[in-house]
Amino acid sequence: MEIAVRRWTILPALTSRKWIKRLASGAVYGVLTAGGLVTAFPLIWMILTSFKTFEEANAPRIVWFPSALRWENYYVILSRPEFLRAFANSIFVTTLAVGGTLASITVVAYAFSRVEWPGRDLVFILMLSTMMIPPQALIVPQYVFFHRLGWIGTYNPITIPGFFAGGAALVFLLRQFMRQIPRDLDEAARLDGASHWQIFWHIILPLCRPALATAAVFLFAAHWNSLLQPLIYLQTTRLYTLPIYVTSLVNPQQVVQPWPTIMAASFLTTLPLIATFLLLQRQLIGGIVLSGMK
Repeated sequence: MEIAVRRWTILPALTSRKWIKRLASGAVYGVLTAGGLVTAFPLIWMILTSFKTFEEANAPRIVWFPSALRWENYYVILSRPEFLRAFANSIFVTTLAVGGTLASITVVAYAFSRVEWPGRDLVFILMLSTMMIPPQALIVPQYVFFHRLGWIGTYNPITIPGFFAGGAALVFLLRQFMRQIPRDLDEAARLDGASHWQIFWHIILPLCRPALATAAVFLFAAHWNSLLQPLIYLQTTRLYTLPIYVTSLVNPQQVVQPWPTIMAASFLTTLPLIATFLLLQRQLIGGIVLSGMK
């Protein structure tokens, strides 16, 4: 009888704890869902507006949902040669800049993490100190430098600096990731007669795929969305990238703007970013977690 009584007294306590845990987890998921909806609201509003008519987008009252899905706005944008040329320019600039930056920062990160040389730590600290310089303070000196090189009006000021390990934060990310790799692999490879280049190419680089994917996503988003540098250095319309073209669709002299067309162009500009994140999402999270463990 005593055992039965104890079971009946313990059972409500256990069930109450389970309900408390369920309520706590439900509250956490509810807060995260609400935060996700708030964060995604600009994207949702952009997609909805891209399917509206001109009257619905500029109505005095807010029209949340379009009366019908109108694909004409996308047809109008895709039929413009300027948009297609800007899309091709963005692909060219982003591919060249991301590829050159990834190739250079991996070599630099390997030198900081796996190679012993005099003054390595001092040089690494100096490189990290460049992160404290505001980018706005470098606009005028960089413009003067590129102007003397004759690069104004070309893609060189946007793409070529990446080939010289531009981005101390990404170098730090890759260095931290490479430090997680056991040194025994290097020693075993050296016993087999492998050089630093062979160790880097055949051992370290394949193991750094999560960190490389993380750096690639950051670089792709930065160069694809870049507006200031292309606006400064690309001074002809045939060289314009997508951010400049989408910005040019807004006419400050007009009170009423063609928002459905602008939102359709904006959503088409955002699609490559969404696709890149979805493809590399798992490796992106793994690269960030593993790089910050040490």
